[in-house]
Amino acid sequence: MSSASPKATNIVWHQASVDRDARAEQRGHRSAILWFTGLSGAGKSTLANAVNQALFERGLATYVLDGDNVRHGLCRDLGFSDADREENIRRIGEVAKLFLDSGVIVLTAFVSPFRADRDKARALVGEGDFLEIFCSADLSVCEERDTKGLYAKARAGDIKEFTGISSPYEAPEHPELSVDTGAGELETCVNEVVSALESRGIIPAQA
Repeated sequence: MSSASPKATNIVWHQASVDRDARAEQRGHRSAILWFTGLSGAGKSTLANAVNQALFERGLATYVLDGDNVRHGLCRDLGFSDADREENIRRIGEVAKLFLDSGVIVLTAFVSPFRADRDKARALVGEGDFLEIFCSADLSVCEERDTKGLYAKARAGDIKEFTGISSPYEAPEHPELSVDTGAGELETCVNEVVSALESRGIIPAQA
């Protein structure tokens, strides 16, 4: 479904009058893509939004791209086949790249089950701009939570191609950060992510 080049012809990329470096200098922090991945119920959206709140309270420019929210609009035409999942992540990767260029720390919360698709999103941007954050809650924990009732429906056969049950999840092999969202307290998990941003010089460390 994806293509290496656009179908449209006679198009030229226009450079912005204000570039990413200028925005970083004005705002006092770099932009980055924080790519939260994990099983449904692992706590991706919860953690991404909590980190977003912590960064917002510091006065930093941030935005959360949530899997369900994006499927209400940008990706409303896609289902959950392997091909549709690939296209879903391709679109998100491109949108996240635009946020990166705008000087924003963009937090994406998507199952994004396939390594190849996450690697393609990473390849869109420069070294150090993409932080893969693995929300490592075990399947048993996610099923116990089952906040949306999805696992029960998948076990009953009502939902086809459900990640972790009838469709595979390929865990990151070398993520920038692995967070135990199954057992760790939310505040502890948030601090881990924020510390990773500080140690990489994406945001200034607090005194």
